[in-house]
Amino acid sequence: MLPTIALVGRPNVGKSTLFNRLTRSRAALVADFPGLTRDRHYGQAHWGGRTFLVIDTGGFEPVVKDGILREMARQTEQAIAEADLVIFLVDAREGIAAQDHIIADKLRRSGRPVLLAVNKAEGLQRERASGDFYELALGEPYPISSAHGDRVRELIDEALDVIGVPYPHDEESEDGDLWNETPPLSPDATADEASTVGSAPAKPIKVAIVGRPNVGKSTLINALLGEERVIAFDQPGTTRDSIYLDFDYQEQPYKLIDTAGVRRRGKVTESVEKFSVIKTLQAIEDANVVILLLDAQQNVSEQDAHIASYILEAGRALVVGINKWDGLPADQRETVKRDFDRKLGFLSFARHLHLSALNAQGLPALMKAVRAAYDAATRKLPTPRLTRLLQQAVERQQPPRAGGGRPKLRYAHQGGSNPPIIVIHGTALASIPQNYVRYLERFFSEAFQLEGTPLRVQFKTGNNPYVVSRR
Repeated sequence: MLPTIALVGRPNVGKSTLFNRLTRSRAALVADFPGLTRDRHYGQAHWGGRTFLVIDTGGFEPVVKDGILREMARQTEQAIAEADLVIFLVDAREGIAAQDHIIADKLRRSGRPVLLAVNKAEGLQRERASGDFYELALGEPYPISSAHGDRVRELIDEALDVIGVPYPHDEESEDGDLWNETPPLSPDATADEASTVGSAPAKPIKVAIVGRPNVGKSTLINALLGEERVIAFDQPGTTRDSIYLDFDYQEQPYKLIDTAGVRRRGKVTESVEKFSVIKTLQAIEDANVVILLLDAQQNVSEQDAHIASYILEAGRALVVGINKWDGLPADQRETVKRDFDRKLGFLSFARHLHLSALNAQGLPALMKAVRAAYDAATRKLPTPRLTRLLQQAVERQQPPRAGGGRPKLRYAHQGGSNPPIIVIHGTALASIPQNYVRYLERFFSEAFQLEGTPLRVQFKTGNNPYVVSRR
């Protein structure tokens, strides 16, 4: 079990900025806007040869009794309970606040070791930045700058020493200076690098859960994990960032991605919501399989179709989950099912499953469909069989003539996966119409039983690379 450090503090003190610096990523949304982080984020960090987990938390409002702020506080309290040490961030520019005293008292009662980090101290004398914060009675304050990396090394060295994380072979590696570098763009860079060391486990299947606001995405995540890991609240827009969560099912590791609800374009006005939409679209691109979650008690909207079309454009394997099915009267279910099938006919390659995330109904079938979609999306398609199937497809229905001649489709091979791409070689292929392309896509999908993934056909005119030249 890796040692764990939780970052705690009131809203907008720079917790996510420090998280991104420690994990060398941009996994957490950062903006000058309080309350941006709502769930707890986990990331892996490496420091001087020592490895540890970091938990980013939302703005801590421990005295709030209900509402979304209370749910955020519960997430932070869970992070504190899981941590070996807490870094309590305060704001050097704003000075000490009444809420800082409340949080400090809460942390003292938690029994966890606490280091007090006075953030945004760049350009300030050490004594001036930290002087007022001694009254929190949490020991020596550490003036730092999460944004610029100032004195972050000193803070983290002390934190790891307090919880007894040893250096490998009692030697400090030479990568400490990297903490002042700008983090890379990939949120999974650190995890990917770590997975190449030693005997790596099976590669996680990335599954993004997307849909409109308030269709039950976070509830589904919690049901799969078996714990209240992300905030599920009856209020649209509860999730603002994309949350990556590790999950094992039937000895296969998964990485679940909880995303913000995608609103209609005209509804996306706040800059934070625009960032959230971008994060959701990035999550779709990053995923191996996407679960499009719909609400059984609402009609399929233009919004749903827009999200579905983006998934299709990205070429991602797909499972359609129709949530809140248990709340639908029995005499309406067949009508609703036909309506969903008709309006989502362009997603006929995907399984459509009826769920209740709240009551954890239909989850085994959902995960079975996710795995089947992934297997289909990554399946190897042998060249000899592809060419034989191409010949059968042409015998069944030839491409239409164009310009007095007919295109010649000679052989095929696989050009990629996730989505599967079939490259067809021949002559006069530029004149093949789209309806014939769709015919070939359906033919190959049915022949290989590729349920759950789109398939793409590409054409290439030229010599056969599999024929050895006799010259």
